[in-house]
Amino acid sequence: MTDAACTVFVVDDDPSVRKGVQRLLRSAGFSTEGYTSAQAFLDGHDRAVIGCVILDLTMPGISGLQMQEALADSGSVLPIVFLTGHGDIPTSVRAMKHGAVDFLTKPVSDDMLLGAVRHAIERATVLEQEMREKHDIERRLATLTPREREVLTHLVRGRLNKQIAADLGTVEKTIKVHRARVMQKMQVRTLVALARLVQQAGIAVDSAG
Repeated sequence: MTDAACTVFVVDDDPSVRKGVQRLLRSAGFSTEGYTSAQAFLDGHDRAVIGCVILDLTMPGISGLQMQEALADSGSVLPIVFLTGHGDIPTSVRAMKHGAVDFLTKPVSDDMLLGAVRHAIERATVLEQEMREKHDIERRLATLTPREREVLTHLVRGRLNKQIAADLGTVEKTIKVHRARVMQKMQVRTLVALARLVQQAGIAVDSAG
């Protein structure tokens, strides 16, 4: 994915900073959108767009940290680069702890800012791919019947067909049929691959028993 295919959202209430950053980004080949406040961004940005945010820390209304928390609460994985003239160590630690890619202090060099943006875009691309893969796995899981889902859980726990049959009160031949359908619907050939998909989907499976 090219830089131009991603959007860098610049959220800063200072028009001179916002426009200057956007001018720099465009000169480096980035697509960019500017917002005068955190609320304007939360209300108006397209969540389907891949990219990152350059975010001011201190703004009227919702602060940069509050916007970071709001995005996290909404399930957004949009990478954030803080750019502020009012930073301190405790605040930067808090921002980074909650997933910020970088915490830069104004004035910042062009190279440093662009480097942070490129890092954020790389993360955004990786996260987008991971989300696509997870959604695809969830789509496959949704095609399973309740009994097939039970069999899948037993399979990734390492249970043998005869053990699963005993646990579910059926015969081994029936479990073999369910197992084949699970593997087909999940589009895998081995139990290792099946377990990997379950892990990617974030499904907790008890390995006991």
